[in-house]
Amino acid sequence: MPQTVRAVIARAEDAPVETVDIVLPEPGPHDVIVEVKACGVCHTDLHYREGGINDQFPFLLGHEAAGVVETVGAAVTHVAVGDVVVLNWRAVCGECRACRRGRPWYCFDTHNASAPMTLTDGTPLTPALGIGAFAEKTLVHEKQCTVIDPDTDPAVAGLLGCGVMAGIGAAVNTGAVTRGDSVAVIGCGGVGDAAVAGARLAGAGTIIAVDRDPRKLEWAKEFGATHTIDAGTEEVVERIKELTGGWGADVVIDAVGRPETWKQAFYGRDLAGTVVLVGVPTPEMTLDMPLIDLFSHGGALKSSWYGDCLPERDFPMLIDLYRQGRLPLEKFVTERIGLDDVEQAFTAMGEGRVLRSVVVR
Repeated sequence: MPQTVRAVIARAEDAPVETVDIVLPEPGPHDVIVEVKACGVCHTDLHYREGGINDQFPFLLGHEAAGVVETVGAAVTHVAVGDVVVLNWRAVCGECRACRRGRPWYCFDTHNASAPMTLTDGTPLTPALGIGAFAEKTLVHEKQCTVIDPDTDPAVAGLLGCGVMAGIGAAVNTGAVTRGDSVAVIGCGGVGDAAVAGARLAGAGTIIAVDRDPRKLEWAKEFGATHTIDAGTEEVVERIKELTGGWGADVVIDAVGRPETWKQAFYGRDLAGTVVLVGVPTPEMTLDMPLIDLFSHGGALKSSWYGDCLPERDFPMLIDLYRQGRLPLEKFVTERIGLDDVEQAFTAMGEGRVLRSVVVR
């Protein structure tokens, strides 16, 4: 039967979020109800609240989550009641053109729950990235759940559901960083520092962190940056080249997603280097570049969606590395907060005071 739980919604563009009662319908055949134990406050949630994703208000916010499977639909085989899971928004279908070509990280038909969660008056909610986990419980498709080691801190594990996976994957999967490479990361918030951590994990020799905030540059050093560039006082492209023997970096990761930072990434790479865009631009942004510059540089220009990850492959592997002490995921958790503190967490994010605020229960 339907359940009523507390959750955080964005009712209108730029309006403060609200904690309200919502209704979870009975799970469909392939749906599951997950009791949410932790959910990170991601910049994407703020984009939803600001109307920067679409206008399908009201939104049920939250998507970087870990929890315990409470109820399963009649045809569920992927998970079982009691499993500890990380939720993901790239639940690949296995049947679309991308999946059939062996590129499931580009899946065009990812799975979501079969029925919407609603307000108590019946108004359908749009869940952030198909998840909606600033809630005591949420309804998702079984394939949106990745089973992990039950002894893992859910506040740490949940961050793999979006930002940390996006950054690590941008370095390891999309950028294909390997031993001895030089890497520059522009923008050292949660995603950028995850890219720094991924580059270190892959064995990069030189890892350059670029940001305007000295505090964020210090954080980047904790994740493995060997050099830092203060973009507010230093010429970024020139300094990247100075730190790489005059050539530029093998891989430059733009974790900001603005035309000016993308150009810094493009001109700060080696002649045959790789640019990876993982920061998400807003729809109105445009890029004006001399076409001859694109022609005369080799290498690759790539976008990284969700770190080009496969949750079933990557989440358990990264949890194992964390538990072995080889990946400091715990350093991303700046503070633990309650459901009623999400609006204040958005303020802290905007002021650059946190890598991640995490709602815990």
